[in-house]
Amino acid sequence: MRSANIACGVNTDPRRHEGSGLLVPAFSRLRSIVELTKFRIAGLSTLSAATGYVVFSHMLNAGVVTASLGVLFLAMSACAMNQLQDRQIDALMERTRHRPIPSGAVTPAAAFAVAALLVIGGFLLLWLVHNLAAALIGAFAVAWYNGVYTYLKRVWAFAVVPGALIGALPPVIGWAAAGGRPADPRALALAFFFFIWQVPHFWLLLFAFGTDYEKAGLPSLTKLFSRRQLARLTFIWMLATFLSSLLLSLYGLTYSEWISLGFIACGIGLAWEASKLVRAHSEKQPFWSAFRSINLYALCIMALLVTDAML
Repeated sequence: MRSANIACGVNTDPRRHEGSGLLVPAFSRLRSIVELTKFRIAGLSTLSAATGYVVFSHMLNAGVVTASLGVLFLAMSACAMNQLQDRQIDALMERTRHRPIPSGAVTPAAAFAVAALLVIGGFLLLWLVHNLAAALIGAFAVAWYNGVYTYLKRVWAFAVVPGALIGALPPVIGWAAAGGRPADPRALALAFFFFIWQVPHFWLLLFAFGTDYEKAGLPSLTKLFSRRQLARLTFIWMLATFLSSLLLSLYGLTYSEWISLGFIACGIGLAWEASKLVRAHSEKQPFWSAFRSINLYALCIMALLVTDAML
């Protein structure tokens, strides 16, 4: 066997793998931290915060990076703390039982330490580099997510509606970090768009994971509505998301006719995808297609706003 390994060019000298042996646990720990903080999900908050910054300032500079990092740290902290709070519930659901804490990859104490470091870092970055208003809004978003929504979703199937406030705040943080007034109607219109968008974004996931929530004892709309009823409800909210994007032009976030036409074109595409939910003749609605479409729609709206701000 040794000669075969040598013939194939494999080095069986154990000293060869001493260094790589140290890298394996380090990579595993890093992957666990990424999963604990839901880095990919937190990234969308970062993009919306960057959009708010650029739309107000009309420039790309280092401030975009620091504001985005501040929001990213806060979002990752909230996600880590949420997994700490929901660790017993996560252990009951097929979708979440392999998360870092239920699986034992990360201890509760370590998760708390990660969440604490991230929230402190994010708050200080927004405060010291930008201003206290941005930092306080960010802190409020974390408090609302971990102190209100996390517990509300355990008792109310419609908890995502007040919970959507969390997704509405990152663009306002970016706006404030750039020097804008948080109560500016333009910032509120942008926040309202993301508020409406987040509701169907979550409800589309119920088509796949609603029964999992039920098994864990969580209230779910899948208990209150049939799949077809839930499809109709989600269809209405997807149309509302399209209509809320038109407020962006109405409130002066863009004066370009081409950008406004872009909003309408993207909205028509979203409405078409949404209509598939109610036009489906079976119980298997094309929810994954609608889910991808509503996420792509948010990205397109942000891209249009940033493009308009930079021209």
